[in-house]
Amino acid sequence: MPKQTLQLLDAQLTIHSLPPEQSIPSQVLDSELFFIGKTADEVSIVCLSEIDVDSEEAEPGWQALEVLGPLGFSLTGILSNISGVLANANISIFAVSTFETDYIMVKALHINEAIKALRKNGYKVLTD
Repeated sequence: MPKQTLQLLDAQLTIHSLPPEQSIPSQVLDSELFFIGKTADEVSIVCLSEIDVDSEEAEPGWQALEVLGPLGFSLTGILSNISGVLANANISIFAVSTFETDYIMVKALHINEAIKALRKNGYKVLTD
């Protein structure tokens, strides 16, 4: 199976942690790109850095690489292989998935290193 093509998204992203009872700001829900995960212990929000979220903790400075899909549920190892390449390059990630694809988030400070490592390992990475 050929390696996937990834697309660098221009957006600067922030990861927020909120208490589970806190409501999601409407600005987040109205934005073009966001991810929300909720458990009994917390709500995690990934959103555009320009959105002001009153969070307990925030980790700004992320960029996302979208694995161009759609990816079928029968495909295996996609996220594992990409994260392995980045781990071998000593680059940490934060990954989120949708029904159709995966997003690998990397600190913006390391995005060029990440792209270089992925390309060296046979991935096509689009940057425009």
